[in-house]
Amino acid sequence: MRYVVLLGRICFAAIFIVAAPGHFKAQEIAYAAHAGVPLASLAVPVSGLMALAGGLSIALGYRTKIGAWLLVLFLVPVTLTMHNFWAATDPTMAQLQMAMFMKNVGLLGGALLLSYFGAGPLSLDARRRAPAPQLAALRTVRTA
Repeated sequence: MRYVVLLGRICFAAIFIVAAPGHFKAQEIAYAAHAGVPLASLAVPVSGLMALAGGLSIALGYRTKIGAWLLVLFLVPVTLTMHNFWAATDPTMAQLQMAMFMKNVGLLGGALLLSYFGAGPLSLDARRRAPAPQLAALRTVRTA
């Protein structure tokens, strides 16, 4: 089952890692500015860095709880500003934005779970917490 957790982390993180480079393109910055994002030329690249750092953190299982909180901080404002289906006048666009909004709500739930439970067994976090083999051997000798 530990491989399932690893696969789940990688699948979850992939959307953030793949989308992050777009946050540095003029097209995406202009789209955000048109959607009313304040200081879009600064906010969009910063959000791209947050998405990339959080995604890599979760995929690698390195400081996963911090990476998950980065994604929470990324998802909340992006979801509310970029997928505000309640403001769409076109029914098709409203439906599309609602689907994107709900997708982000699901991603937010996953990020919150990771912020609580962490990366799981096959991760750099688990490796960092594991006692060094020499220390484990010394503990065994002392208790015998």
